[in-house]
Amino acid sequence: MRSANNTRRTVPTQLAAMAAGVTEATVRKWASRGKLTRYGRPGRAEYDLDELYELVVESRNRNVVR
Repeated sequence: MRSANNTRRTVPTQLAAMAAGVTEATVRKWASRGKLTRYGRPGRAEYDLDELYELVVESRNRNVVR
């Protein structure tokens, strides 16, 4: 899912972690495992909010007891 103007809305690791309700280490782990795309320059990682949201929803849906 992209924003209306089809641009990425990226945030640094700390804000990505806060938005997802997880630790910064978890965000980095998701990126290293290929579950989340890392953007930015060396030493300045950023993550797309829409991609992060989709990952969190998918993760929570898998953990729901049915």
